[in-house]
Amino acid sequence: MARIKVTPTRMNLNTLKDRLATAKRGYKLLKDKQDELMRQFLELIRKNKTLREEVEKELSDSFASFLMASAFMSPEVLEEAVSFPTQKVGIDIKTANVMSVRIPKMEFKVEKNENASDLPYGYATTSAGLDEALLKLNHVTDRLLSLAELEKTTQLMADEIESTRRRVNALEYRTIPDLEETIKYIRSKLEENERATISRLMKVKDIISE
Repeated sequence: MARIKVTPTRMNLNTLKDRLATAKRGYKLLKDKQDELMRQFLELIRKNKTLREEVEKELSDSFASFLMASAFMSPEVLEEAVSFPTQKVGIDIKTANVMSVRIPKMEFKVEKNENASDLPYGYATTSAGLDEALLKLNHVTDRLLSLAELEKTTQLMADEIESTRRRVNALEYRTIPDLEETIKYIRSKLEENERATISRLMKVKDIISE
C-alpha cells in the first residue's frame, strides 16, 4: 500500500471517500464481468473442442475419398474436372457485441450459376469417388467456417478476460488499498488537529479564568 500525496483536509477526505466508493463499485462490476466472461469462455472451449474433432474427422473422410478418386483417374482428367467451378464463394463478416467483446459473425455468400449442376464436371470421365469427395468437402465447409468463427471468438474472449483481470487486480491490490490508507491517514491527522485545537482552547480558557 502507498499513501496518496494529498493535503489532509476535510475536502480532500470527502473527495477520496467518493473515489473509494466509485472504485469499489467499479471493482464489483468488473469482477462480475470477469466471472461471466470466464463462464462463457469455458463453454466456448468445450464447444470448440467438440466441433474441431468433428471437422477434422469429416475433412479426413473427404481427403480419403479424394485419394481414392485420384487412384482411379489420371492427374490430367482430375485437374480438368475441378478447374472450372460453377459457383463463386465469398465470406460476409459482421460483428456482435458480447460483454464488450466484438466477436465475428461469419457467413458464406455464394453466387451460383443457375444453369450449371452442383458438380463442376460431367460424369463420363470421372469416378463416383470424386463426387463423394467433393460433396463431403462441400458439407464440411460450413462447419469449418463455424470453427474459424468459434476459435476467433475464443481468442478475443481470452484477451478480454486478461484485460479485465489486470483491471480487477489493479483495483483490488493497488487503488482501493491506497485510497483506504490515505483516508485513514487524513482522518488521523484531522483528529490530531482537533485534539490540538481543543487543548489550546482549554489553555486559553484557563488563562482567562486566572
